[in-house]
Amino acid sequence: GNIASIGNASGIKLETTVMPFILRGVSLLGINSIEMPEALRNRAWQRLAEDLRPGHLDLIAPQTIEFDDLPGAFDDYLTGSVTGRTVIRIGS
Repeated sequence: GNIASIGNASGIKLETTVMPFILRGVSLLGINSIEMPEALRNRAWQRLAEDLRPGHLDLIAPQTIEFDDLPGAFDDYLTGSVTGRTVIRIGS
């Protein structure tokens, strides 16, 4: 699999070990989109949200919550009552 790191607005520091990535054959990919024109970046994000969206996403991430609701959802994560993955919707 691949992990794409996009928009490190708070800094470039990433504290992790690479061993889980190596053992699972995962590539960590950095994406530098700041030099792209804003219209092109917006179009790329739109395509990712629409025609490039994986068809099975609802099966692997059955829950979507708003970013502003995330603090209220932490208790569910801490108690283990959340199963599967959750999509966090940022912006409207």
